[in-house]
Amino acid sequence: MSLPKVLIIGQPFNNNSGGGITQANLFGGWDKDKIAVVCTSHMFNNLNNDICDTYYLLGNDEYKWVFPFNLIQRKTPSGGVKLNDSNSITNAATPTGNTKPSLRKRMVDDYFYPFLEYAGLFHCISKIQLSPRLKQWLDDYKPDVIYAQASSRETIFFCIAMQEYINKPMVFHMMDDWPSTISEKGPFKNFWRKVIDKNFRQLLSRCTVLLSISDYMGEEYKRRYGKDSITFHNPIDLNFWKSFQRTQYQLGTSPRLLYAGRIGLGIQASLESIAQAIDNMNKRDGKQVQFVLQTELKPEWTDQYACVKHQSLVPYKELPKVFAEADMLVLPYDFSDESIRFIKYSMPTKAPEYMVCGTPVIVYAPEVTAIVKDAEKNKWAKLVTVNNVDTLSQAIKEVVDSEEERKQIAQAAIGIAETKFNSVTVRSRFKDVLASVVQ
Repeated sequence: MSLPKVLIIGQPFNNNSGGGITQANLFGGWDKDKIAVVCTSHMFNNLNNDICDTYYLLGNDEYKWVFPFNLIQRKTPSGGVKLNDSNSITNAATPTGNTKPSLRKRMVDDYFYPFLEYAGLFHCISKIQLSPRLKQWLDDYKPDVIYAQASSRETIFFCIAMQEYINKPMVFHMMDDWPSTISEKGPFKNFWRKVIDKNFRQLLSRCTVLLSISDYMGEEYKRRYGKDSITFHNPIDLNFWKSFQRTQYQLGTSPRLLYAGRIGLGIQASLESIAQAIDNMNKRDGKQVQFVLQTELKPEWTDQYACVKHQSLVPYKELPKVFAEADMLVLPYDFSDESIRFIKYSMPTKAPEYMVCGTPVIVYAPEVTAIVKDAEKNKWAKLVTVNNVDTLSQAIKEVVDSEEERKQIAQAAIGIAETKFNSVTVRSRFKDVLASVVQ
């Protein structure tokens, strides 16, 4: 098959975000000279150079803030970037690549942006325009198809502007239900929710194909927007993830329940509930179960719980070994209304990775979420769907006490991962979809 030349808008190929990992796994095996990415410099770190080495970084030539906010706008260079084998920059813009948040970034994220959102200004003070430099870069690249993601009003308009200028088919991929949470605060929230809904529908009307991250999302978007979609979740390289696959299910005296990934919106409260549940179980039943958090930062609450052990993130290539060496894995989601709106239709990127490693999985999440519906249907996890520490504690104890249940869960998960998320078959289907829009 002759692969089309793809322009990706919004998401770089990286190993530290669900979108970047999913995108890399979907585009695995694509010709490098037929993939290019347009994105911002703040996302330009921990890149996966195996898939793509051609980027355009959006900077001051494209990002424009209205007065007086333009006076404090940080200066960032614009232009084409070519990566060498070590992921260093060989020309044009020079992003920092620093993943540690600076004081300025923390102030902006924690105070400045929330103020703008509450005041109703966040959705109208900036825009991304097509600069002459960007237009020339697009003219030189000559894509056949656009693959886009967006999560803000300005990126909605940017995708529309790019499609109008390039005049090629656009495929849009929804990773989470951000339209439901994009405007939730301040006196103007209802106004902006209606405006952004209208803008988003304009974007969808320009798309040739809509992709969703789960079947549940596809059903909802059909109801909400009247649009059919094709489900593409994170596919996995079976050989890579099965390299340390667990086959024995006996437990030692101090079994380890592992959570690996991000913390924050939609997860933080449930992680603490898990710690509390394990501490309660250990005290009540004389267990010595450890709750291992493999996260970038150590949450402040962890010192309150004797069972919690924090360890730093490891390189992506080491995850199959880390997952297989754990005795149990947990996928948590929070139960608050805000969290449910954000994660209801999403499937965690790590779900297939957890499933294939052979370690039994516990899902602690609201019943209405896509992950619970999938796990319930396919029997690949122990489910806890009520926000109750005692119920959670009892469920964890049942898994700890039953080797047969651990084995049944793990083997069912392996079977689903091998049939549903095999990168060989998923990538082939993905290539067919993108190729079909340019025929």
